[in-house]
Amino acid sequence: MTTVITGGSRGIGAATARRLVRDGHKVVISYRQAEDEARALEEELGVLAVRADTADETDVARLFDAAGDDITGVVSNAGITSPSGPLADLRTEDLRRVVDVNLVGAIFVAREAARRMSRGSIVNVSSGAATLGSPGEYVHYAATKAAVDALTIGLAKELAPRGIRVNCVQPGTIRTDIHRLSGEPGRPDRVAARIPLGRPGEAGEIANAIAWLLSDEASYTTGAILRVTGGM
Repeated sequence: MTTVITGGSRGIGAATARRLVRDGHKVVISYRQAEDEARALEEELGVLAVRADTADETDVARLFDAAGDDITGVVSNAGITSPSGPLADLRTEDLRRVVDVNLVGAIFVAREAARRMSRGSIVNVSSGAATLGSPGEYVHYAATKAAVDALTIGLAKELAPRGIRVNCVQPGTIRTDIHRLSGEPGRPDRVAARIPLGRPGEAGEIANAIAWLLSDEASYTTGAILRVTGGM
């Protein structure tokens, strides 16, 4: 069984690759910029790393070509944000890139999976921001993740007759590079006091949720949006 993980070179994607390899999956990851991290994972885990921009449908098709004909799992994890701040200050070029990667890219990945899979499970990685809205920080990011939730529900119903399950994980504030890349590397600790469990999450905790949704233990679960946010 082969599982494709987009955005698999670091953070939640890399943690998921480690967990799935441990569970016996053959794993193919995509990356766009973090080549050193991707090659390190190839060496560490024996995964195949493919450079692919999920906002480019040709790249997505090439990624699935590299994965071969026995794809039974897809983790649509690739996602970005832009500098934190109010919507009024959002640059149009940042908006378009976030929408292209987080929404259009997720749809390209879902479409390719629907074309090629004959069985198995798809897990989309959304965000707790989809329902919280992220005012003053990432309203546009939150909107794209809410759309991913809708994609999950619709595709789950569409693919269920074919025996393909589609679910979604909504991570909360997780210690990953996304905060540094948005200009707020200390955000997880800054917001920790607002989280009912009193701390940020770790990438491995999200990987565990993804692994369960991919597994036969979740065989009657489809169209679910699993919130892993520490109570937010």
